[in-house]
Amino acid sequence: ADEPAYRVQESAPPVELREYGAHAVAETRISGSFADAGNLGFRRLFGYISGENAGAAQVAMTAPVIQQAEPRTDATGVPGSRPQEGAAYRIAFVLPEGYSGANAPVPTNPEVRIVDVPARRLLAVRYTGRWTEANYQEALGTLLAFAAARGYKLVGEPLYARYDPPIMPSFLRRNEVLAEIAMPDDGVRADDPVR
Repeated sequence: ADEPAYRVQESAPPVELREYGAHAVAETRISGSFADAGNLGFRRLFGYISGENAGAAQVAMTAPVIQQAEPRTDATGVPGSRPQEGAAYRIAFVLPEGYSGANAPVPTNPEVRIVDVPARRLLAVRYTGRWTEANYQEALGTLLAFAAARGYKLVGEPLYARYDPPIMPSFLRRNEVLAEIAMPDDGVRADDPVR
């Protein structure tokens, strides 16, 4: 499947700093556990690309399926804290190149919406294995340590990206954790150029 194009600006395996261009996604909001949210959201979004839209258009499936916790804080006000009961997640399909909020088929399900994502820089950690919260948290720890060591300021909640169908053996699956970093004019240290 197609995936959004990006340019690698820095590589320090297993971490990459990538620059993505603008693209559009179909997204939906799911309340539930980390594991359940991805499955429920996938079914709803698969319905959209399979014709649950104005004109009953078929939209090509792309990769990855993206899961992102809605912004939340714990009692200390720290973003990215452990989700509370009834946590909500945004699940998104990346739409094929050329689609935008202006020209994508309009969803007939009111719980699906089209969102234009601006160009941005993301740190990414790629890993294989099962789709578990434990594996996600381990990869996220690697990403956070790298960001701290480089002095990168992260923006918003991390993204969890799944590139393969469930039939793919887990040891071959491509999974990623990604986090947006502030652009240089948004507070990233100017004296720390990307190498």
